[in-house]
Amino acid sequence: MISPIANTIFQRVINDYHVHDEINHPIKNPYEASTLEHLLYLKCWIDTAQWHMEDVVRNPNIDPNDGLYWKRRIDKQNQVRTDTVEYIDSYYLNKYMHVQPLSDARINTESPAWAIDRLSILALKIYHMEQETLREDVDSQHIDTCQQKLNILLEQRNDLSKSIDELLEDIESGKKYMKVYKQMKMYNDPSLNPVLYSSQK
Repeated sequence: MISPIANTIFQRVINDYHVHDEINHPIKNPYEASTLEHLLYLKCWIDTAQWHMEDVVRNPNIDPNDGLYWKRRIDKQNQVRTDTVEYIDSYYLNKYMHVQPLSDARINTESPAWAIDRLSILALKIYHMEQETLREDVDSQHIDTCQQKLNILLEQRNDLSKSIDELLEDIESGKKYMKVYKQMKMYNDPSLNPVLYSSQK
């Protein structure tokens, strides 16, 4: 089962990041570059840095030039995030390439890696919601509300973890099959974004 491994790695990433709590702090991935664990650590680090970028850019008093800088950083980070998800899917495509799907095999609504992407984001939501329950500068209603939300997030993680493990078991047994579509993002492509290719004329 991959979910216990992924959840453990995601928690490690979040803890590692918050030692310095600095967006530009260099990643120190402890796993071998050729492993799935390496990709999972990288994926969650990307998400964690982007989480904090999103916080910064939402400052209502941010200087417009700084806001534009962070918006462009977030766009680049989104592309790196998408690329990393596709690397994880490539790992599973390679792993299950010799599995012969059953005659009644079905395709899933999303690939394993995009489900794992949601699991990484959930880890961040859980961490930050838990931090809200520990605040001492808010009233009890805030704490109670955040605790209720935290409980739901924890339940959601359990359900998603189970679903990911079941999906991979079904792919391995031929009950489901993988079909991966590249994201084909257009906004960063100078040949596809009208604003970008118009500016080159």
